[in-house]
Amino acid sequence: MDRYDIAIIGTGPAGVSAAITAKVRNKNILLFGSRKSSEKVYRATQIQNYPGLPQISGEELAEQYQKQLDQLGIAVTEERVSAVYAMGSYFVIQASGKMYEASSVILAAGVVQGKTFPGEKELLGRGVSYCATCDAMLYRGKTAAVIGYTKEAEGESEFLAELAEKVYYLPMYKEEPEITEETGKIQIIREKPQAITGTDQVEILQTDKREYHVDGVFILRDSISAEQLVPGLEIEDGHVKVNLQMETNIPGCFACGDVAGKPYQYVKAAGQGNVAALSAVNWLTRQRLEKQQSGIITK
Repeated sequence: MDRYDIAIIGTGPAGVSAAITAKVRNKNILLFGSRKSSEKVYRATQIQNYPGLPQISGEELAEQYQKQLDQLGIAVTEERVSAVYAMGSYFVIQASGKMYEASSVILAAGVVQGKTFPGEKELLGRGVSYCATCDAMLYRGKTAAVIGYTKEAEGESEFLAELAEKVYYLPMYKEEPEITEETGKIQIIREKPQAITGTDQVEILQTDKREYHVDGVFILRDSISAEQLVPGLEIEDGHVKVNLQMETNIPGCFACGDVAGKPYQYVKAAGQGNVAALSAVNWLTRQRLEKQQSGIITK
């Protein structure tokens, strides 16, 4: 498996800024996110305090981001990251059922709006999952529920239904789902999830109308909170705790933008993305020098 120098999660101002800086520093990078930038940016009516771009709309800014990424040859990997594991000298990133490796990671995915469901954190890994394509094999012949926040969740639900006995699909968006229900294995439910309960494993998904007996619940949000995304990451006041170099408590892991705290400003996020990338580059250099001094590598 190829190992990237830096994996960057998020294509908002922080992630794009980090990607540009890292690329200019000649690093092999992997950028996860949407080609339309973040939803927050894309839907902004007008941005008035971005230097050099007065009164630009969010859509126009997103287009400029993509234009610059294209010019630099930076590809955007449009896969939803569900977990990041620190392996000591490198990181493993799980995204849409695939695994990637990187020597360092920059978290720039913004903040997750809304609270987690009661029971979600407690039963994470015991029936609660954030990736249906990753864990579908565990539900062969079983019953599962999928709470989908975007249309992309429909594809994961259909894949899950190929193995599971029954799939309840709860769309959290207004558009009508384009899911095939012909086999009867997928049932679309227009109800609001309230809680997930169970003793040692998930047993029930409770909605505003009734209870569903399930073996697992997949929660497919646009993004996952950093606390749930990276095991062991230190959180303070709801944000990733960083120093002025955007370093987290995990060596080689950096965070920038909204995920690192207020103010939630595009210009601040872009600046922190630049700092995070420079810090990641410096960290990689230090790691290489340490290996040279220890005789692990010769050049």
